[in-house]
Amino acid sequence: MDVLGIDEITYGADDLPTCRQFFLDWGMTLAQESADALVFESQNGCRVVVRSSADPALPPAIEAGPTLREVVWGVSSAEVLPKFAERIKDLPGYLNDGKRVGCTDPNGLAVRFQVSQKREVKVECATMNTWNEKNRINQRSPVYDHASPIEVGHVVFFVKDVRACEKFYCENFGFVPSDRYPERGAFLRCADVGGHHDIFLLQPPEARSGLNHVAFTVRDIHEVFGGGMHMSRKGWDTQLGPGRHPISSAYFWYFKNPAGGLIEYYADEDQLDADWEPRDFEPGPTVFAEWAIDGGIDGNTRRQKNAQGPTGKFLTDRQPTHK
Repeated sequence: MDVLGIDEITYGADDLPTCRQFFLDWGMTLAQESADALVFESQNGCRVVVRSSADPALPPAIEAGPTLREVVWGVSSAEVLPKFAERIKDLPGYLNDGKRVGCTDPNGLAVRFQVSQKREVKVECATMNTWNEKNRINQRSPVYDHASPIEVGHVVFFVKDVRACEKFYCENFGFVPSDRYPERGAFLRCADVGGHHDIFLLQPPEARSGLNHVAFTVRDIHEVFGGGMHMSRKGWDTQLGPGRHPISSAYFWYFKNPAGGLIEYYADEDQLDADWEPRDFEPGPTVFAEWAIDGGIDGNTRRQKNAQGPTGKFLTDRQPTHK
């Protein structure tokens, strides 16, 4: 297994103070800070860098406005880097500085590879009781006050040519297709064994380059809920969620991100191996979400946003009526 997952992402953004507060509320740890850059870390050391859009050191943007400028993938050992370098040395934007090897993908995005800097972490996760298996005895499921993301789990981009992008990642770096929207979308994972997708490439009807979202892995469905309601209490806007994806089985909650695109909490995605055979799906709302709440859940009332919350101690309480 050469590529292990995402090690680092870099945004180019216009409002660093707002981004600073957003990622702190998101549950990230602020590791470094300067006038023109912020560096956050997840639980396992996966890094999120936010730099000023005007920073000349940033790779070119794939779209106007705040957006993702670079994705750094972690590899299993130093021996992988020269192998990748040989494959991509003639591609646009080729870079080899001794620590990172990379180039520009067909969509215009700066792609880099480095020996993974992430660390192993152990977290306590909820267990679920099903009809066949009773794994939780004399123990309640957790309720989280906020989320603490474990890592950046996947990235999703709008692309101009989904075939070219899929070929780029699979032939050069060993990515594997999990599922597809024929001629429209490709879900790719880093290796045969792993979560459903590490990158999703989506070619919209009017093909264009852009960031759709960045997804952060949390430990279980309860942390998706707890993190989402915390963000709601902090005043950040839900785009969609909570909900569940039928293709990957993951639970999700999407928010609007001041650093660009959308941002997602997710948990409980399908785990695949070499025996998995990619499926074809026709895009549509019910393919995207088995169920979803539009506008999110209010963190204070614990009800759908803008819905009237309960007024008594029990749901059966009734307000007196006056004649």
